[in-house]
Amino acid sequence: MPEAAYPNARGSLGLLADSFGPSRKFRILEAIDDCSRENLCLIAGTSISGARVARELDTLVRIYGKPGCKVSDRAIVAPLV
Repeated sequence: MPEAAYPNARGSLGLLADSFGPSRKFRILEAIDDCSRENLCLIAGTSISGARVARELDTLVRIYGKPGCKVSDRAIVAPLV
């Protein structure tokens, strides 16, 4: 795994899930810069589609630039070129 030696070298994506009760589930998408530990975004919703994730990542690239790579809680996503 590439080291996060400087800001925007490596970012992490996570998807958290919880519920307000037996039938009120929600999810939170989080994006974190691994070097500075800055929380770049938190998106909450009852359903977060792949299209929504892609749209939020596009927004992060416009604001912060492309990171060297993204790490998810499942696997390393290929370096972004």
